[in-house]
Amino acid sequence: MAERRALCFFLKAALVAISLSGAASAESLLRTRLNSDIASTNPGVIRDENTDAVLMHMVEGLVAYREDASVGPLLARDWSLSADERVYTFRLRPGLRFHNGAPVTSADVVWSFRRYLDPATHWRCLNEFTGGGFARITAVRAIDPLTVRIGLDRASPNFLSTLARVDCGETAILHRSSVAADGAWLKPVGTGPFRFVSWRRNQVVELARFAGYRPLAGPRDGNTGGKHALVDRVRFLVIPDVVSAEAALLRGDLDILDNVLPLDARQLKVRRDIRLSVAPASDVFALLFQTRDRRMADPRLRQAIALTLDVPGLVNAVTEGASRPNRSIVPAPSSYHVGVQAAMPRPNIALARRLAAAAGYRGEPIRLITNHRYPELFDAAILAQAMALEAGINVQIDTLDWAAQLDRYYSGNYQAMMFAYSARMDPALSYEAFIGDKKADPRKVWDDPVARALLDRSRATGDPAQRQAVFDQLHARFLQQVPAVILFNQGHIAAVRANVIGYKGWPAAQLRLWGVALR
Repeated sequence: MAERRALCFFLKAALVAISLSGAASAESLLRTRLNSDIASTNPGVIRDENTDAVLMHMVEGLVAYREDASVGPLLARDWSLSADERVYTFRLRPGLRFHNGAPVTSADVVWSFRRYLDPATHWRCLNEFTGGGFARITAVRAIDPLTVRIGLDRASPNFLSTLARVDCGETAILHRSSVAADGAWLKPVGTGPFRFVSWRRNQVVELARFAGYRPLAGPRDGNTGGKHALVDRVRFLVIPDVVSAEAALLRGDLDILDNVLPLDARQLKVRRDIRLSVAPASDVFALLFQTRDRRMADPRLRQAIALTLDVPGLVNAVTEGASRPNRSIVPAPSSYHVGVQAAMPRPNIALARRLAAAAGYRGEPIRLITNHRYPELFDAAILAQAMALEAGINVQIDTLDWAAQLDRYYSGNYQAMMFAYSARMDPALSYEAFIGDKKADPRKVWDDPVARALLDRSRATGDPAQRQAVFDQLHARFLQQVPAVILFNQGHIAAVRANVIGYKGWPAAQLRLWGVALR
């Protein structure tokens, strides 16, 4: 009997030990939602907002945007600029490693830049560095194992801010094992706080904490600063339907729900197990006009439509007061959003009628494309239609799925369109999203030689006062020609379960899961 009791005691002790061991080794898992699948795992090549947000957890560039939209170091410890401002010398932080354990060296920087600059890569930002943008890169050379030198054909005060662009994949430094021998893309072998684990298309992307990551000192700061992975795994679940996503949050199957609709935020606010994180964002919601369309080519008709819009009322209605009305391409959180940029023109129905009549408008239908992926855009289209009707302007709405609308946007095949641009952290980049040659790039909204020249001037100086003057000139010309009507910058809302610690939004409107822990 004594032996049996002793055996039972040891069995129970063993089970308790196994249980404790399992509890101690259980991985912490942070779950969040994507409203659509990522486009690829190839930074800055095949991308959209969701793709960028996921990849920023895995890959890093030499520099990155801080919270205040300035550029700070990331893989680079520091950098210097030659007297003629055409040569940048970057010194890498020592001891950095890729996810496969290989050390990060200047040779990897050279390899990564050569890959981006190869047209076969189809890098989104190739044009910016091959003569069509700020400056052309003439050379990328390794000086020693931790020093790399990049030469430009001319001075470019905005070179660093372009390198840091999230839509450029932050010009991430990758290990060459990211691609196959023939150059075909495999997976991101980067340096970020999380590493790639798996991607099941239209279902889930899973990342794991990179044990070899060496964060910068100090607090989290935009895409730089102290980027600490505080959970073992991160899971991005693809849940297109908003109702399903909110149900998953409420039953505990999601920890963070990003991009919460304002109406839903009001309902979630009363729950004790949920808290809301609201941050002013730099993304741009706008009504676009196709200036090459026979009807919309007359600026007086575009001016007339703009004059019918009560923008503050529209924005308050479609965002439940969570977003800031803004008629400027320069986002409201920007330090350049002052003076004329912050002015809010009032509607003038009588003048709108006169301008429409002067343009020869006789009530013909104007087709306005919108979508349901961004409910704010659909609701804005409905209100814009009603407001335009007050001046006798007949707006008819065509609701497309997001993919079809994107195709129409890129081809320029529309009369008018409600559209959203992802956040740009520099006003020149915000203007660049609108300005360009429609023949070369049909998605460009504003094809005006004077605007292009002013944009080039804003890129050619780093002096804030000079740049402010140029942006103000651009704004005045934009309001005169009205290739689009800017409506608002979104108040970015995330719903977070009470056991989540450290989540915080920022003006880039980009989901960040470093510095986030589970209680």
